[in-house]
Amino acid sequence: MTKTEILYGRQPVCEMLIAGRRAVRRLIMADNVRRSAAMIVQFEKLAARRELAIETVHPRELDRICRSGNHQGVAAEASEYVYAEWHDLREPSASGRRPALYLLVDHVQDPQNLGSMLRSADAAGVTGVIIPRSKAASVTPAVTRASAGAAEHVSVAMVGNLTNVMRDLKEDGVCLAGLEAGSESTLYTVAALTGPVALVVGGEDEGLGRLVRDLCDVRIRIPMLGRVGSLNAAVSAAIALFEVRRQQA
Repeated sequence: MTKTEILYGRQPVCEMLIAGRRAVRRLIMADNVRRSAAMIVQFEKLAARRELAIETVHPRELDRICRSGNHQGVAAEASEYVYAEWHDLREPSASGRRPALYLLVDHVQDPQNLGSMLRSADAAGVTGVIIPRSKAASVTPAVTRASAGAAEHVSVAMVGNLTNVMRDLKEDGVCLAGLEAGSESTLYTVAALTGPVALVVGGEDEGLGRLVRDLCDVRIRIPMLGRVGSLNAAVSAAIALFEVRRQQA
């Protein structure tokens, strides 16, 4: 195992062990944690199942290892996040299972936003999440923590060009629905989203890029009734994902 990273937080570390995608070099626990806590009990059981020893250290040493005091007494040194290949996520539009649902993230840069999106994507049972390689957040330990460990279960592909993926999806008969506020966009509950869908979410500052917007088959909006102009990208994505699943049911 060459490159490693430090994952921290009870649920993220437990979900990493459950998913089993990463090679684990060390499991670390602060020596002052309450051993009867439910997540600590689960952590120890998962470690035993994989025949991994748990190293106990002083809380200040764990702070140093994690470069954060927000570790909840648990950390792991493991291999880097395992990305999926885009071609492995492509599905025929005429699948016998429920229709495909992809989440395409166009240059979202805030790790908290990306982590929240991955948590929603897991809950909605997405086929896959696609993120660009440049000018965007990648799946870091902070993102894994923000996702409550859901990132370990979701298939995420990192690609050089998001528009090429969109063209592939069009060939597969997938409807590209871009989230964009504005009167020209269709109300999200009115748009026809019953078949295979790829939800496209723009970045925090500029929204959908021009080429990405032009490739969308439909642009959808969530109505705003308050004084703030829009929801953040992660909340908007969650609402839209579950509306798609409602219509696909």
